[in-house]
Amino acid sequence: MKAQEARVYREIQKNTETAMKTIDALSDKVYDDQLAIQISRQSLGYSRLHNEATQALLDARAEPYRGTYLSDVALKTGLYYNTLLNTSTSHIAEMMIRESNNGIVDMEKVLKHSEDAGETTVSLARRLIDFERKSIARLKDYL
Repeated sequence: MKAQEARVYREIQKNTETAMKTIDALSDKVYDDQLAIQISRQSLGYSRLHNEATQALLDARAEPYRGTYLSDVALKTGLYYNTLLNTSTSHIAEMMIRESNNGIVDMEKVLKHSEDAGETTVSLARRLIDFERKSIARLKDYL
């Protein structure tokens, strides 16, 4: 496996892990049943993409992405303070949309600097970007 491919797979892992942790942290603050269903579906989609990236790295005996405790605490603290005074459905949807937009930007940056990544790797990254865009479109209904 090329180094650029491993970098793309690790970015997919990072992106999907962050999304799943965000959903996990926000799920107990969601009071709209339809939004709760929507973000649960998103979490499942992120999990599938994460597993594909992880399996590719394991098959190649490459080092997987490992998040840090500090980044997890920073994410959860930020989400906690962002929902301390406002847990409205539109605010939660807006936070989810921002996270997805950040994920798209991060993924596009990695792809731009990984021209030699293989077709399978780029295809998985593009599926993640497409998934994020579709999720944003669905979340806009809750704004």
